[in-house]
Amino acid sequence: MKKILSLFVLSLFLLTPFAVFAQKKGFYENVQKKNVAKVLDDLNTFAAYADFKNYFDLFAQESQYIGTDATEVWTKQAFSEWAKPFFDKKTTWHFKSLQRNIFFSKDGNYAWFDEILDTQMKICRGSGVLEKIGGKWKIKQYVLSVTVPNEVIDEVTKIKAPIEDAFIQKLK
Repeated sequence: MKKILSLFVLSLFLLTPFAVFAQKKGFYENVQKKNVAKVLDDLNTFAAYADFKNYFDLFAQESQYIGTDATEVWTKQAFSEWAKPFFDKKTTWHFKSLQRNIFFSKDGNYAWFDEILDTQMKICRGSGVLEKIGGKWKIKQYVLSVTVPNEVIDEVTKIKAPIEDAFIQKLK
């Protein structure tokens, strides 16, 4: 009986650090998910309230915003210049996240996400990458996509064709 009790105490002593580590790791990841989610929620809130400074402070200095139009691939500087008049007139956009997934790199310095958004364009998808810079999560790339239900894709393709054919010709 003493041997069994000793073996139990020894195994408890040896395994406890692993259990504590696993629990701390899970806690840490949950905290980081909340931190990333806050950045994304703040992005939506700052846009809705036309808070130009705080909105663009969420982006890394070297970042990219990819909009719904094929021509919309902007650096932070170019995007902020394009958006400034909308923020000044308080005619910005209001997105609400309906569903979000967040993932992390093994070293914990990068996060990527995808989310379903309720917008003035109806359902859209946001996706992107964040990097932890100076202890803060910053958006490195944000991609906004309009979703198209499969049931209407043929109709949408017909409408888009002339515009996008002209765009393709410009690229050649």
